[in-house]
Amino acid sequence: MDFIEKIIDILQFREGTIDDDYNEPVVTIGSIIFGALLRAAIVILAIFFVVEYFDLRGFWYLTSFSVWLLAAFPAYRQYTAYNERMKNFEEETLCGKCKHFEPSGQFCRIYDEHVSKNYIPCEGLSFEPKEFSADEE
Repeated sequence: MDFIEKIIDILQFREGTIDDDYNEPVVTIGSIIFGALLRAAIVILAIFFVVEYFDLRGFWYLTSFSVWLLAAFPAYRQYTAYNERMKNFEEETLCGKCKHFEPSGQFCRIYDEHVSKNYIPCEGLSFEPKEFSADEE
């Protein structure tokens, strides 16, 4: 049943919330891409049948607009919201300042586990600060 709930979340354009920082993340870059591909496939199949049924081959721009409106734009919104959440997460947590933190999946590269404000896989023992260049300061 868990898989079905994730598919429903993706189809409902679910965006990450601040609660994802405290629990295992629901929205990651991978889930955003998967959702965009899934929605695009559904939209393209639906448009294909509508175009064939109503003989609307001259209205190609409706197909493009539909894919943008129902698949690409929601993915873009999710991506920008995810980046904002990750900026805050990196500033507020120990894991976010560690060089082993992978923001695209919100996980630790060493332990291969998702991190949150409530859960640090190494409990701070494997913490190594990120190396900052002069451009980032």
